[in-house]
Amino acid sequence: MSRITSLLRRSFGVVKEHVGTDHLGNKYYYIPEQKSWTGRVIRPKRLVEAANPNEFEYMEGSIPSEWDAWIRGRRKQPPTIEELSQNEHYREQIKIKAVEAEEKDKAMQAKEYEEGLVARPVQTQVKGHASAAQFGKTEFSEDPVSTANTFQPGSWTPPGSKK
Repeated sequence: MSRITSLLRRSFGVVKEHVGTDHLGNKYYYIPEQKSWTGRVIRPKRLVEAANPNEFEYMEGSIPSEWDAWIRGRRKQPPTIEELSQNEHYREQIKIKAVEAEEKDKAMQAKEYEEGLVARPVQTQVKGHASAAQFGKTEFSEDPVSTANTFQPGSWTPPGSKK
């Protein structure tokens, strides 16, 4: 630790070092290990200053995965601009290949349907609601029926005394 950094920390408190900024405008900082004025050792920290400071507006993907790995300590060095652009290009190539593979799969499936190699999925039409056991029935069941919070007792008659 340099004398200037030590003097700044004693004078102004925590000094954070700007490590980088991503393409979304988020700024990343590193706070090295330091001693408080009482002599207690404070562990090093990594933090992000979000471009959108409203926490409730944070969305998944607001921090690139490379920077997220650095913040969480899964990598020692922050990502370089070259690495970020290379990974972005790689992700775009994967998306293109995924679309091509899906189109190829649909074409192959259509061909198999035409040739009769694969049966088409059966389309069934269900009337009523699955949880309504008595839906559409006019007669009572001999067995009791329970659906959700309702209970309908069955119309039990002793054996041999059927009408």
